[in-house]
Formats: sequence, C-alpha cells, structure tokens
Amino acid sequence: MQINRFSRGMSDYQLKMAFIMPTMILLILMNIFPLLWSLFLSFYRYKVSIPTVPPKYIGLRNYSDLFTDPAIWGYFRTTAYFVLLAVTAQFFIGFGLALLLNREFPAKGLVTTLLLLPMMLSPVVVGLFWRFILLSDNAGLLNYLLSPILNLPILRSIFDPPIEWTTNPKIAMLAVVIVDTWMWSPFMMLIALAGLSAIPKYLYEAADVDRASAWFKFRWITLPLVSPLLLIALLFRTMDAFKMFDIVYVLTYRGGPGNATETVSMNLYKLAFENYNTGKACAMAYILLIIIVALSNIYVKYLNRVKGET
Repeated sequence: MQINRFSRGMSDYQLKMAFIMPTMILLILMNIFPLLWSLFLSFYRYKVSIPTVPPKYIGLRNYSDLFTDPAIWGYFRTTAYFVLLAVTAQFFIGFGLALLLNREFPAKGLVTTLLLLPMMLSPVVVGLFWRFILLSDNAGLLNYLLSPILNLPILRSIFDPPIEWTTNPKIAMLAVVIVDTWMWSPFMMLIALAGLSAIPKYLYEAADVDRASAWFKFRWITLPLVSPLLLIALLFRTMDAFKMFDIVYVLTYRGGPGNATETVSMNLYKLAFENYNTGKACAMAYILLIIIVALSNIYVKYLNRVKGET
C-alpha cells in the first residue's frame, strides 16, 4: 500500500507547495529579514561606516531623540504639506480628466495613451528634465512661456520675473508639487476611468427618462459608484507621497534651498547615507512606517463604509 502511494507521485498540494516555496523563501529573505533587522537596529547605537564597532543597545533613546528634535517635526510638517497639496491636486485633475475621457471622440485611444506617458517615466528622468524646465532665468521653458503674462503691470507687483522655482524657499515646494502632480495625475485618471467605465449604462438611461439633471446623475450615480476606486487610488498615492524621495533629490538638489523641501524620506537618506547614523535612521523609518499604516487603516475603514453604503 505504501508502494502504491509513492507510485502515484506528488499530490496537488505538494506540487503547489514545491512551486510556491522557492518564491516564498526569496520574499522572506528580501523583505522580512531586512524589516526585522532594521527594527533590531532601531534600538541600538550603530554606525555602518564603523563595522568594527558592534551595535550598542540603548533602548528607546533613538526614538526619544527623534521625538524631541524640533527639526524632525519640521520635516514632518514639510512632508504633510507636500502630501496634502500633491494628492489633492492629483485627485481633482485625474478625476476631471477621467470624466472628460469617459465618452467617445476621435483619437480617444491616442489621447489616453499620451496622457498616461508621464507615469511610465522614471522619477529620476522626470526630475532631471523638469529641473531644466524650471530654470530660474529665461532659459527655463516655463519662465519663457509665462514671461508675457508675468510682465503685465498687475502681476509684476506680485511676482518678480523670472520666477525662481527651485531656488526660492517660498515656492520651491510648489515646484515639487507641480512635478509630482504632472507625473502621477494620470494614475488617478486611470483608476477613475476604470471605475467610470464599469458603471452600468442603464442607470443613466433610467435617469434620462426621469429627466434628471446632469448634477443629479453625477451626485447620485457617478460619484457613489466610482468612490470606492477613488479611495483606493487616494490610498496608494498617499502612501507613495509620504515616501517620495527621488524627485526632491534630483529637482531641488537634495532638499534645497536650505531645508525648504526636505521631506522625511530625504532626511532619512541623509541620516543613513551621509551621517551614517544607522540606528537613528532605522528608528525614523519605523516612525514613518507606523504613520503610513495608521493612515492606510483610516482609508480602509472609510472605504469599507463607502462600499457598504454603495
């Protein structure tokens, strides 16, 4: 009987596990182990630049130093300001574009493809060519295009052209928001367009029979049915915006001018790879992780409520 069992070969479950286990082991080694190792280092004083000195256990001192450092709260305020502006702009622009594209017109496929191109580019490439577009003098393309408008007497009293997009501390963050919005609004547009395309047409036909207004159809048909996908898009963009690093690094010369655009991720990079304060950098990474997880839970809770109402 035992010989017959082995002669049948592997069961479906064993065959499935044989294919899955190598991938699971690889994921654990690449993701879980660094996560646990960084958590371990966050309770130690350790500099990766001095590997001969072993980590020294200091308990929660890294966390207490971060929470009592006024500069750290400044980086969190800068990050929150960026997330609020960028995600809000991307939401309204992306949803507006999706509403415009949710109809038939000539070359719709070509227009949609062109609008999706920015999010397919590398963030480093986007930061590099927007750095040249936003040059402070008239050699910058944006200042050149805006010069006829900015030279009007009314606007000259407000702006002093040419605008120093990346070198003026007051508007440098606005430049980062513009670049990030240009790159990621298509993502919001794509998710919203998928939701709009899935709405049954007979709902609009029934509303037309009842002579419902365009606002009524948008308020009571379009918005409730597309809102779950919009919340998912907002969740992903909020999580990604909190971790945004590459565009700031390339566009504003590592968080400049001064620390006007230095986000938490940018400061985390400086702690880890410039100051080599590995323990404190790991502690800050976990603080950022906890904030992102908390925000994600709020989004998911609200998403479940919206799906229930829908």
